[in-house]
Amino acid sequence: MQLAIAENEKEQLLRELQKANLRFQQIYPGDKPDRQPVHTVYGGANLFKADTCTRMGEIALKHLQTYAPDFVTLAKALQLEGYQQLPHKTADIALLQQRLEQLSEKDRKQEPAWLYYTVYNKIVRKLSTEAVEDFRIDFEDGFGNRPDAEEDATAVTAAKELALGMQQKTISPFIGIRIKPFTEDLKYRSVRTLDLFLTTLLQETKGVLPANFVVMLPKVTIPEQATTLVRLFEILEKAHGLPAGALKMETMVEATQIIMDDEGRNPLMRIIRASEGRCIAAHFGTYDYTASCGITAKYQTMAHPVCDFAHHMTKVALGGTGIFLSDGATNVIPVAPYKGEQLSLAQLQENAESVHHAWRTGYGHSQHSLINGFYQGWDLNPAQLPMRYAATYLFFLSNYEDALFRLKTFVERAAISTLTKDIFDDAATGQGLLNFFLKAINCGAITEEEVLATGLTLEEVRSRSFYRILEGRRKQH
Repeated sequence: MQLAIAENEKEQLLRELQKANLRFQQIYPGDKPDRQPVHTVYGGANLFKADTCTRMGEIALKHLQTYAPDFVTLAKALQLEGYQQLPHKTADIALLQQRLEQLSEKDRKQEPAWLYYTVYNKIVRKLSTEAVEDFRIDFEDGFGNRPDAEEDATAVTAAKELALGMQQKTISPFIGIRIKPFTEDLKYRSVRTLDLFLTTLLQETKGVLPANFVVMLPKVTIPEQATTLVRLFEILEKAHGLPAGALKMETMVEATQIIMDDEGRNPLMRIIRASEGRCIAAHFGTYDYTASCGITAKYQTMAHPVCDFAHHMTKVALGGTGIFLSDGATNVIPVAPYKGEQLSLAQLQENAESVHHAWRTGYGHSQHSLINGFYQGWDLNPAQLPMRYAATYLFFLSNYEDALFRLKTFVERAAISTLTKDIFDDAATGQGLLNFFLKAINCGAITEEEVLATGLTLEEVRSRSFYRILEGRRKQH
């Protein structure tokens, strides 16, 4: 067999290519297997208490049970596929529910109503145990511009409440603050709040940050704003004895200039680089962004086409970098128009219709985000939490069988490649398939055991890394 390329020439060229390939892999390592919360709840800093997240769960559960006391009512409220075939009478609904409860999980899946029954029960369980996955103590839009003395006092009080919540274990698994933007008129106020909050918090906790703590910097338009926050983090870490790199940040996509700059380029990667490895996520600000596009208030909605354009530009700019992406918030809050206990039948019916309409809007927006690859969004009110989980659980469970087949096939292909000593260089694709199940496990849509049908072991699932799975299997052969 004759070859025309000399060995030394080939090696020299491929060594150069290796350098370029490794540089590319460093910039685009692929999706992170780390847990990403399905939502971030924003709440005004002046309202934050140690038990805020717990109380939000209680309110959300009561709201669900008031306006959808069973899975049939929820399916009809959201007008889910096949809802017309579900029973209408209370007694018939109770009989269906009782029958489903008595079936094994395997037999229940053969019933047309199993999906909605399962989703409803998972929502109830989630609201009872971990209703809020991520919370931002908000000093920006949720707090507003107030006298300096008032914001100073709020920064100190909110930090003390967070420290108390850490002690009482009542805070969400992910938490952070949103400071004001680093614009010329607000940069001094923003830095002062950041310093006051963190200094108070770390004094109260003896230098311990909450798990998954992050600082959201809003209205970022230039890389220098991210760089400035990094330099401030370094000062704070040194002052409080924190490990270098302990403080993390997020950026917000809420101005046209972060989608396209004055030279016609998307500046998002430059902003990420300016964060020097500290930026972990980019969140979309629906209403500031639509306003920056000149959209009037009536039409400022997550469903507006300008939002999809920004989403796709963001995904193209940051795809494969490992930066978590989050969609924005639905501003239609499912709150009943009539209050009180002595309401007429007509008022009760109007309350239910109003709430159900808002539920459908929020559900539709969340489904749209998930379909377009945004697995996180914002919530602004506890009444929105049931629909966040309804959309999330329905998305994952309705796609479970297809994803199971794809990952199982992929695992089998990898196993054949391992046994035959072939090169198998699709770990990034495998990680993407595995991440679907990791996200579903994290939010409670499925259990770890339900992933075992793919051919993976529990230990492999818990490794959260398809590359490590491949490496482990190679070592076994």
